[in-house]
Amino acid sequence: MKKLTFLLLLTAISIAAFPQNKDAILGKWINSSGEAHIDITKRGDKYFGKIVWLKEPKDEKGNNKTDVKNPDESLKSKPILGLEILKNFVFEDGKWTDGKIYDPKSGKTYSCNMTLKSNDVLNMRGYVGISLLGRSETWKRVK
Repeated sequence: MKKLTFLLLLTAISIAAFPQNKDAILGKWINSSGEAHIDITKRGDKYFGKIVWLKEPKDEKGNNKTDVKNPDESLKSKPILGLEILKNFVFEDGKWTDGKIYDPKSGKTYSCNMTLKSNDVLNMRGYVGISLLGRSETWKRVK
């Protein structure tokens, strides 16, 4: 019985400690639609992510896809591949908060929070104003 109690305690401690690893999100992730891989990196104390792979990198004319939906005219010719879509996330209380996520399909930028469900599953919550008014996605780590 003592061994079982110890094992349960050890498991609970390891689960509770898991979200505390602030660099656990570093690496490549595939978005929920499977259309893109995003490489999450760290600069200083903040986290960023850029598109490093696209399932369909070319448009119907055979040209590299560009950020045509961007509201800034000067950025519409910028390639989607290499585009930074996650910006300025900080690690706080077991999650990555206060960041922004850009959706190249709509040209819109949203506030965003990220949490790790497990080492290979990342929950994303993009929203406008308050977190209740938003959309969630689950990204998986690229193996």
